[in-house]
Amino acid sequence: MDLSYNQITGQIANLSLEFYFPPAIDLGSNKLEGKIPRFMFKAIHLDLSNNMFSGPIQSLCAISIRNLSCLDLSNNQLSGELPDCWMHLEELKILNLANNHFHGKIPSTMGSLLGIETLDLGNNSFIGELPSSLKNCTELTFINLGHNNLSGQLPMWLGTSNPNLVVLNLRSNHLYGSMPSHLCHLAHLQLLDLALNQISGSIPKCLNNLTLLTQKLSSNATITHLYEEDFSRTSKDRAYDDHVFWMWKGREYEYKGILGLVKSIDLSSNKLTGTIPVEIMELAGLISLNLSKNLLSGQISSNIGALLSLEVMDLSKNQLLGGIPSSLSRILGLSFLDLSNNNLSGQIPTGPQLNTFTATAYEGNPGLCGAPLPKNCSGEETTQNSNKRNEHDGKQDDEDGFITLGFYVSVALGFFAGFWGVFGTLVLKRSLQLAFFKCLNDFKDWLYVAISVNMTRLQRQLQKLIGVAIRL
Repeated sequence: MDLSYNQITGQIANLSLEFYFPPAIDLGSNKLEGKIPRFMFKAIHLDLSNNMFSGPIQSLCAISIRNLSCLDLSNNQLSGELPDCWMHLEELKILNLANNHFHGKIPSTMGSLLGIETLDLGNNSFIGELPSSLKNCTELTFINLGHNNLSGQLPMWLGTSNPNLVVLNLRSNHLYGSMPSHLCHLAHLQLLDLALNQISGSIPKCLNNLTLLTQKLSSNATITHLYEEDFSRTSKDRAYDDHVFWMWKGREYEYKGILGLVKSIDLSSNKLTGTIPVEIMELAGLISLNLSKNLLSGQISSNIGALLSLEVMDLSKNQLLGGIPSSLSRILGLSFLDLSNNNLSGQIPTGPQLNTFTATAYEGNPGLCGAPLPKNCSGEETTQNSNKRNEHDGKQDDEDGFITLGFYVSVALGFFAGFWGVFGTLVLKRSLQLAFFKCLNDFKDWLYVAISVNMTRLQRQLQKLIGVAIRL
């Protein structure tokens, strides 16, 4: 029975129904409310997600037929502690209880779900440590325990007992301790989110063993689980697509249809120390890298340009030093960059993509200079001053260009024609001959300057010529 994606309202009565064979029920994405009736847990497939159901789900343990293969109760208002009878649900493949109000510890009997592939308990109020019994769930490919109140150290078994993990989200908890190097054994991992915890120590240098992140292409756009549901007389193949809320460029989005294309590492807001391992530069398929708000030091590797698939990089609020590698300009798909609040220095490199970022991507680094920051580098300042002088001289030349060479020649010729007409008779006097020939010699020099088009000297010679004439 599939009545999903409608506007069905009201409550479902707690009927005493007996099914000839366990049904598949999908009432997801409606407006149903109230408690979940006990009989519905007799289904082989139960999807009540995206409704307004409330109350506990303890009635899950009261049924005698336990054939559930998929249980999706996400995005409701369910509350209380989880029942501790999961050892009876041996066929369960998909368990999604995300975005509810569950609290208490995660039951240790969940470790009895040997065939489970998706475990999504995100955005609840679970406390305590991750139960060690989960290491028995070797078929897990998707773990989302983010946005809870879990505590304790990151367990060593995460990298050894669940080799098929594709998504590991432990975001926003109270986990502490160092990152176990066993995480490097997760060759199929493509989304790792340990942000907003209290994880300390250095980043493992073996992250280049995350094989899927070294590959640029993805085989599937979705992360899909295929499994078979056995009814009394027949069987049905069913598919389930994982979905998760993921931080992208500072905002949280829900990914489902393209979740398989997202390859990301987010270790932000922890207490990580040491340098950024150069081995991370081998993750050529990585799309998003967020190491912000830690205590990382050292330089950014000059091989950062090898991350050609990178679209988002946030290394802000650390203690990184040295220059920004010029190879960063090779990442043409980079659309979000934040290197602010570090100790970086030197000139900011340029490139087609780097030129699109504003000063906020680099602010808080006193030693950085160059565009888009207002602080110029020393070499740039000299060049800019020279350009300004050239620009000023060019403007002056343009202004001088309004008084052309022909103007000065005309003035000089006109002056001498008038001078000869008025004072020509005086030239006969020997006392004035020397002064006249001196003036004529200056005129010759002036014409030479005019031919060489040196306007500045031309003006000076003309002033000198007029001065002689006045003395005469």
